[in-house]
Order: sequence, then C-alpha cells, then structure tokens
Amino acid sequence: MLEAIGLDDEHTAVYRLLLQVPTASVDEIVASAALPAGRVREALAELERLGLIARQASAPDRVVASPPSSALRPLLLDRERGLAQAQEALVVLSELYRSGATQRETPDIVDVVLGADAVRQRFAQLQASASEQVRVFVLSDVAFLDATENRAEDEALHRGVRYRVIAEQALLERPGFIEAAREAAPYGEEVRVLPTLPTRLVIADESMAILPMRSRGTERAMGALLVHPSGLLDLLVSVFEDSWAAAADILTTGAVPGAHDALDYDLLRLLLLGLTDAAAGAQLGISVRTVQRRVAELMGTAGVSTRIQLGAEAVRRGWV
Repeated sequence: MLEAIGLDDEHTAVYRLLLQVPTASVDEIVASAALPAGRVREALAELERLGLIARQASAPDRVVASPPSSALRPLLLDRERGLAQAQEALVVLSELYRSGATQRETPDIVDVVLGADAVRQRFAQLQASASEQVRVFVLSDVAFLDATENRAEDEALHRGVRYRVIAEQALLERPGFIEAAREAAPYGEEVRVLPTLPTRLVIADESMAILPMRSRGTERAMGALLVHPSGLLDLLVSVFEDSWAAAADILTTGAVPGAHDALDYDLLRLLLLGLTDAAAGAQLGISVRTVQRRVAELMGTAGVSTRIQLGAEAVRRGWV
C-alpha cells in the first residue's frame, strides 16, 4: 500500500496496526504483527523518520500514528514532483537520443550486446519500453529468458500491451503449453504456430528489436543484436507479419457438433497441426487410448472413415 513512497509490506503492516490503536509499545506491535522484534524496530525507525509515527510524550517507549491526511500528503507531493522532474528529463534525454540517432551511420543501426546478463537486461528493457505491442518468435531450443522468469512480459500484459507470439511446432509437445497460452489470452497474448522459425526474435512496437547473434548452435547464448529504427527493423517487422499471416492459430474458438466438450476441439487442432497421438495426449493431459477413442467418435460424427478425411471434413465444416 505504501510502495509509492518507497515502503514495503512490513512498514505498511506496522503503520496499519498503529492507526487502529491509540498507542502501542514495540512488544505489543511484535505480538500483533507477528514480526521479529528487530524488524519491527527497523520499521518504526523508518516510519518515524518519515513522520508517519511519533513518540508518545509521556512514555517515549510507546508510539502513536500520525494522521494519514497530514503525514502522507507531503510525501506523496514530493514523489509527484520527483516523477514530474523525471518525466521532463525523459523528454530531454529522448530528444538527445533522437538527435543522435539521426546521425547514425549504417553500422550504428545494430548494437552488439555481449554476455548472458546483459542480454537478459536488454530483453527485459525492451518489453518494459513497449506501449502497444510486442512481436515474438519463440524457438523450441533458444530463449533469452525462461518463461517462468520473464516478469517483464507479465507486467507488460497487465499494462495493456498486446503480445503476438509465433512458436515453433515442437513446443506443442511440451505439456502445459496450450494451457499457458489459454491463461494468457485474456490479457492480450495471441499464440500461433509454424513448423519452424529462422531465429528467436522480439520486436517492441516499431522502435527496436533484439535477436540472438547465433540462432542455433553452442554459441547462441553469447550475445544478441539490438536493432534500432532502420530499414533492417522494417524488414524484421515485415518478416514477422508475413509469418503471422501464415501461422496457425491454436486458440481460435470453435465447436464440434456432437462432441462431448471443448477437449475434442483442442484435440482436432493439435492433430491437424501434426502432433502424434502421444504428443497430443500429453498436451491435453489424456492417455493415448483416450485420444484414439475420441478420434474414432469424431470420425463417426463427421461420417468419415480415415483421419485424412476427418481433417478435410473438419476444415470444410468450420470446426477448426
């Protein structure tokens, strides 16, 4: 609650406790907050420094909370002034950057980023800078950052940034891939699939892109290329858009008349994308036998006798 003025959850918890009582000692706060005494003393010292609490005149070992309306307002005004100054600095620095960018020579349109930590930092910065959309190529064996560690993507999605992701088909064999895509969809992430992709790629808006120095091989993690606005960036955007148009959507809505549930639809999608029964079953959390039984039922619904005919009939009827 007090993160806006630089305080964490422990400071907030101590301040909230004090707001609810006339006065309290350190021991009473420790008992109520279930925090170590040392942490409580540190929190009290910081709260006192900021003017959010004060010592009781008649009992210096006890503290009282200052009224939020008078204690927090000056702090918030200071923070607002700081943010306004930072915004002004951003405008000035951005103008300086644009001025320098117009003087870039051809070799300057690409920066080389060396080292795994530096690559991860630029990857996160690129996503944090996006205001409208992020375009992504995801290879099955190359990643700037593990998906579970990519907090910048979660934060961007919550800011309303749209993600368009094209993944290599081999990723569909990893259990949970479709479920993860389905969970991200309401936040603005669309996922499509192609059999293969040329390289890992991330493009933030129309402003910058990052891709590995080597898309395959043992040296792929050594560095990355950061592409500034240029004809090269325009080319990368065009390659992405052409690939997007050709890619298959794995989460489009649809229904199979007579099917038991949405699982039949997902199964059809995966099989048409080329997954084996075992891979499709692993992705959907069902056994190979269940996959085969459901396929047989779908063939009966479609009135066909082979899987090839089922695929063609599913497309013709608009099931996928």
